[in-house]
Amino acid sequence: MARRAPRRLTVRPGAGAAAPYDLIVRPGALEALAGIAADVAASGVAVIADARVAELHGDRLRRALPDGGRVEFYLVPPGEASKTPETVVDLTRRLVRAGFDRRALVVAFGGGVVGDLAGFVAASFLRGVPFVNAPTSHLAMVDASIGGKTGVNLPEGKNLMGAFWQPHAVLADVDTLRTLPRRIFRQGAVETIKHGLLADASLLDLLDEPGFAPEGPADVLAEAVLRSAAVKARIVEADTLERGVRAHLNLGHTLAHALEKASDHGLAHGDAVAYGLLFAAHLSEARGARGVVDPARRLLTWLEPNPLPPADLDELDPYLARDKKAEHGRRRWVLLEAPQRPQLVDDVAAAELRDAWTALHRDVAALAKETR
Repeated sequence: MARRAPRRLTVRPGAGAAAPYDLIVRPGALEALAGIAADVAASGVAVIADARVAELHGDRLRRALPDGGRVEFYLVPPGEASKTPETVVDLTRRLVRAGFDRRALVVAFGGGVVGDLAGFVAASFLRGVPFVNAPTSHLAMVDASIGGKTGVNLPEGKNLMGAFWQPHAVLADVDTLRTLPRRIFRQGAVETIKHGLLADASLLDLLDEPGFAPEGPADVLAEAVLRSAAVKARIVEADTLERGVRAHLNLGHTLAHALEKASDHGLAHGDAVAYGLLFAAHLSEARGARGVVDPARRLLTWLEPNPLPPADLDELDPYLARDKKAEHGRRRWVLLEAPQRPQLVDDVAAAELRDAWTALHRDVAALAKETR
């Protein structure tokens, strides 16, 4: 992957959706926060932070905040269990009791869970206040922080309650990646490889890049984040409200969300998406695509995910039926006609799903033998 010194990427949501905003990608990107608070004339800053992230990087964020201004930290436990309507209500009531007004600036500080949660709070509080996303995981930097999707989970499924609320800025400080365990970093990288399958073949080369790791060179990390984020940004710009091509970003996610729910979120999102990508690749090749199963298999080998939950396809079916891409009772799948050529289809037969499920389990079993 070519080396350069990335600084920012401007995201331009569709006409009328929101103003353009910058994704700033570099070591020390958090330092831009004070200027942003001044730009929106914030009357105070409400930081909604992952408790673990606040422990590791909270002092760096505090140093980046405006001197003498009002700042309140609201910590939430790590993980999907925090992403509930009840948490949104609790946080919103705490903002009300603290006296925040319409000029409050909400800052999300953590991974994708906190970004989704804090963004929904910002969209809901007083019918919407400014929002800055400061993602600290690789997954959040390249995916969850871009595009304005916010929301929480319901018992019936993942991300079924939420709103589109674009951030004022995204601050991707690659220094925060240094404290990620390698396994968590790689789970986040699954979305980058997905972007490689969708649009930028050079991102697939990261599977062979030794520096693509939490301890890797800053330029490698920043370049990977910037190029992966650019794929999502360009798709979001073309379809801000997910009425068309933005659905392509859900490649691998239909099965992934079902696996997450079936395991009661015991299976991490990155692991679930990796399985979902290989499943979609098998569906795609059964329909005539070529060259998509191999990179999905390589991703699984590189990732070494936790085992698939002990559920069969029939048990996953209720979750598959609730997928957000479904329309008029017809299920839709994101597949690949070829590498970097996604398509949305609604005619996948039950027999095709069973064959792809069998092929996925065959590949998983082969990987288990290789790693013994």
